[in-house]
Amino acid sequence: MVSRGAQRQSWLLSQAQARGAAGLGYAQVVKRRERGQVVAVTHKVVFGSAEAVRTCLEASAASTTINTRFVERDNLTLRQQNRRLSRKTNGFSKELGWLERQLWLTLAYYQFVLTHASLRTELAEPEPSRGTGSTRRWRAVTPAMAAGLTDHVWTTTELLSYRVPAVFLDHLGNLERLFPSFDTAHHGY
Repeated sequence: MVSRGAQRQSWLLSQAQARGAAGLGYAQVVKRRERGQVVAVTHKVVFGSAEAVRTCLEASAASTTINTRFVERDNLTLRQQNRRLSRKTNGFSKELGWLERQLWLTLAYYQFVLTHASLRTELAEPEPSRGTGSTRRWRAVTPAMAAGLTDHVWTTTELLSYRVPAVFLDHLGNLERLFPSFDTAHHGY
């Protein structure tokens, strides 16, 4: 019997190949356990070449080894910010479209509204803060600011009232959905 993980991996690979994901490097961390304890950890390149994965890792400023740290951190952040993704909850989405909308909102909020302490930059000159407290020494930065997409921290009101440019709306039908259609996705039945 094929495990759900193997079925999902097979589906992901078929999707990547169908989309012509040239240059995609996909690796897997394989943990061998005995009596609930991890006794060995190996890495397996699933898509792309071992050399391409190695080159990406050497160029990365964040990590030099294949690991699941970043994916697991993103998953935890999404689960904490979006009740629809929490485990054992009654806040689930009954329709896939509503889950997709909620995910887009959560991702936009995370990128444009939430500041991240690890991205903050030191000010050349400390600025006075409100009241009589100490001066402000750091500039708050969001991931969108760090990527150069915006020059300021957005408010929730600003995010929710942002007007999408008409040029983007004209091409919206050509974009792929966040999730595959329900008929084409494998559901593990």
